Amino acid sequence: MTSATSAVTRPVRRLRFGEGDRARPDASLEWLVTNGLGGYASGPVRGGLTRRYHGMLVASLPAPLGRMVCLSALRTTLVTGGRDVLIDHEDLMRLEGPDAAYLREFRLDAGLPVWVYAAGHAVIEKRVVMPTRQNTTHVRFHVSSPGERTVLRLMPFTSPRAHEGPVSATPDVPLRVSVHGSLVDLASASDDVPSMRWLVSTQASIACHLDRPWSSAVEYALERDRGYDFAGTLWTPGEIAIAIDNEATVDFAVSTEPWDVVLAAPAATVVEREIARRDDLLARTARPDDTMAAELTLAADQFIVTPVGRFREVAEGRAEGEEPRTIIAGYPWFTDWGRDTMISLEGLTLATGRAREAAHILHTFAHHIRDGLIPNLFPEGVHQGLYHTADATLWFVHAVGRYVDVTGDRAMLAALLPAFVDIVEHHIAGTRFGIHVDPDDGLLVEGADHYQLTWMDAKVGDWVVTPRRGKAVEINALWYHALCQIAAWLDADGRRVRAGALRQAAARACASFNQRFWNEATGHLYDVVDGEGGDDPACRPNQILAIALPHAVLDPARWPSVLDVVERTLVTPVGLRSLAPGHPDYQAKYFGDLQARDASYHQGTVWAWLIGPFIDAWLKVHPGETATARRFLAGFEPHLDAACVGSISEIFDAAPPFTPRGCFAQAWSVAEVLRAWIKTA
Repeated sequence: MTSATSAVTRPVRRLRFGEGDRARPDASLEWLVTNGLGGYASGPVRGGLTRRYHGMLVASLPAPLGRMVCLSALRTTLVTGGRDVLIDHEDLMRLEGPDAAYLREFRLDAGLPVWVYAAGHAVIEKRVVMPTRQNTTHVRFHVSSPGERTVLRLMPFTSPRAHEGPVSATPDVPLRVSVHGSLVDLASASDDVPSMRWLVSTQASIACHLDRPWSSAVEYALERDRGYDFAGTLWTPGEIAIAIDNEATVDFAVSTEPWDVVLAAPAATVVEREIARRDDLLARTARPDDTMAAELTLAADQFIVTPVGRFREVAEGRAEGEEPRTIIAGYPWFTDWGRDTMISLEGLTLATGRAREAAHILHTFAHHIRDGLIPNLFPEGVHQGLYHTADATLWFVHAVGRYVDVTGDRAMLAALLPAFVDIVEHHIAGTRFGIHVDPDDGLLVEGADHYQLTWMDAKVGDWVVTPRRGKAVEINALWYHALCQIAAWLDADGRRVRAGALRQAAARACASFNQRFWNEATGHLYDVVDGEGGDDPACRPNQILAIALPHAVLDPARWPSVLDVVERTLVTPVGLRSLAPGHPDYQAKYFGDLQARDASYHQGTVWAWLIGPFIDAWLKVHPGETATARRFLAGFEPHLDAACVGSISEIFDAAPPFTPRGCFAQAWSVAEVLRAWIKTA
């Protein structure tokens, strides 16, 4: 049974498990805590490890290390009534004998995970907190065993590696263990592996037995299903035992920070500060009675980070008076992507009262403009971005427009206006990857061998699954919008001649677009014209941007027809299909190894983020009917009890039951659902 309740500022999402049948959570349920640096802690709600990305501390470290799994698991047992009771249901050590505690409840309290276990007469509450801007995780236990003496036994398992590294290739790096009371140092002898610090805090009696090393084989079931390396080994130096009379609170902290940082505040203060920070985030939204908005506001917070791994960028930004910020595209495996960041910016920041951070994000990416382009992505553990994208820069223009509309920040606009002129000039003259304006019709062309430049960017080896080379419908909708937007800004700046030239370019592109992209036979738009195979009549969701953007390129007379086709063939309860059923390339499910998954990634698979532009377009055709538009978001509330509890997945199968797939927490999914939810209130 599940339920979601809300106080004025602090939502609680609660999953309860029937005491009679001792039901366990489904293996697909996961939890996530983040630290504002790109680091995180995550795992299955029921315990154990199923992904190579799971761990109690995945630290975000400066290049070239990137994100590393530092502590994989904290095996926890309670000795009560003369028997060992395993708190996590999945036993990493595969030992015979220990009974399993009964998981009564899992909940998100202000977005933070809490487990409640029963073991005989004892009740154990466990919560996980990461202090913001620290590579530290606190696992906090409260044990209540009235009239009984119990022992809480903690076995920290580690095998440091890159979070995307193969689990079978874990380096054999010696960690020198030093114990100083309840403080434990794990010193690394390699520059490729960070040193760690463990700390146990409690009023109860502690005994550290960290001279009893143990190795345990572990299999990551989801990695096996996804066709990756899945069998590895974890190591522990031993166990920490805490003797408890009746009741005690125990905090285990793991960190890659120096001791003065780890010891700066007691665990109780860390928890209080983090909850207070979250209360402040909720207070900014001014929607105290809207549980869905509150939960998504907390989910949004997970993606806004300081790019600490790129320390040079952070140092240069701070020297210029900026506090660099970026957006992690999705957990657990994505880094920051230009396209995802710009699409997500309004929902994650402007809709949540975080305009200052929006400005920092825009400035961060403006620093990286090269040849009229912002980066497509920053790969893990490197300083420089990759620029193979035709739309991220156009989304950047859109994001700045939304920021200025919300904040009225003309100083930001004045600072970036030269960059926008540079962007337009490079696109007209031609820039990287064949991106250029066709002089014959004023439409934007993109395409380069072996590159996937639009958001439909699946690629396996040299196989670009949906190349879409030519004139893509959403690229030209964004191009027209950018020309109109920049022309208006130039006009306001008194640069009327240049503004007039851009308006002429926009008018020409608009006329060509409506002539070339309209498909009279189908009543919707071509997905690509002048492509490698001619004009592509596939019905895809990209066309919705020709209506949804503030400066809509499509003739309004054609809006109802396009919207009707999209609603009938592409809309699902959790977003839009990427290809209409009936097309020869349509795939109903997203599963299998990498090649099988990428073959269906944009060939029917549902994308949650697209519901935002669809609702924008729908409300243009049906102005004022916000209550009716809200029905398109109905599937997302129950989804908060699935996959990563409290967040929204990247993608879903194209057919019922619309199983969530891909990243279990995706920035633009959360952002666009939150933005659309607020818009339809």
